Amino acid sequence: MQKLSMGISEWILLVMLSVLWGGSFFFTKIALEELSPLTLVLGRVSLAAIALTSFVFLNGKRMPVSPNLWREFLVMGALNNLIPFNLIVWGQTQIDSSLAAILNATTPVFTTVLAHFLTPDERLTPNRLIGVLLGLCGVIVLLGLKALHGLSLFSLGQFAILGAACSYGCAGIYGRRFQELSPSIAAAGMLTSTAVIMLPLALILERPWDLRISGVSWGAVLALGLFSTAIAYLIYFRILTVAGATNLLLVTFLIPISALLLGIFILGERLDCHAFAGMIFIFTGLAAIDGRIFSKIWRRY
Repeated sequence: MQKLSMGISEWILLVMLSVLWGGSFFFTKIALEELSPLTLVLGRVSLAAIALTSFVFLNGKRMPVSPNLWREFLVMGALNNLIPFNLIVWGQTQIDSSLAAILNATTPVFTTVLAHFLTPDERLTPNRLIGVLLGLCGVIVLLGLKALHGLSLFSLGQFAILGAACSYGCAGIYGRRFQELSPSIAAAGMLTSTAVIMLPLALILERPWDLRISGVSWGAVLALGLFSTAIAYLIYFRILTVAGATNLLLVTFLIPISALLLGIFILGERLDCHAFAGMIFIFTGLAAIDGRIFSKIWRRY
C-alpha cells in the first residue's frame, strides 16, 4: 500500500482549511449579533447546499435518487451538521468564539473512544489511551471548579460545544459508509438534507422574516455558508484523498489557533490561564492520539 504524504500544496490546503474552519467561530459570533441561532444555521447549510449541488452538476455529475441513500444522508446531516452546528451556535451565545474552538478540538478524543466501541478495526492503543486521558484532563481544566457548584449558562455553553464535538465523532464513524461515493455528492446530499430539516424549525420557532439584518451579518452568513462550509468541505475531501485521514488530523491543531487570533485581535476576546492550560492538555492529547511525535521520541530512546 502506498504511503500517503503531505507535499507543499497539501500543507497550504491544510492551513487554508484551518483558517476556514477556525473562521467559522468568528463569523458565527458576528452573525449572532442580529441573527437567532436556528436562522443562522439554516442560512449556513442552505447556502452551502446550493453551492455544492451546483458544483456537482457543473462537473457533469448527478445527485442520487435512491431513497435509502437519502435516508443515510439525513442521518449523516443530523450528526455532522444539524446537531453540532446548532449546539455550537447556541454555545457561542454564552461563551467566546476562541474558547468554543478550543473545546471543539476535542473531536478526535471523542472519535477515538467511540471508534474503540463501535468499530472492529480501531482499538484503543496505549498512545491513544494516553491521548484520551490528556484530552479529558484538558476538558476538566477548561470547565473549571465552577462547574461543580452548579450549571450556569456559561457552563452549559461549554457543554454544548463538547456535545457538538461528540456528534462530530459519531459522524466520522457513520460517514465510513460513503467511502465509495463522490465526496462532493456526499457533502451536497448531507447539507441538502440538513437544510430540509432546518427550514420548518427556523420558520416555526424563530420567525426569521421579522429580523432586521445588516450587511455585516449577511456577509458573515455568506462567509459561513460558502467559505467555512462549502469550500471547506471540498478542501477537506481533497486532503483526505491525497494525504489520508492521519495527516488530515493535523488540522485539529491549527483550527483553535486561527480562531484564537481572530477572536483576540478582532473581537477583543480574552482568555484566562485556565483556557491556555486546558488547550495545552488537549493539544498534547491530540499529539498522543496522532502518534507520530511520540513514536519518534520512543525511537530515540
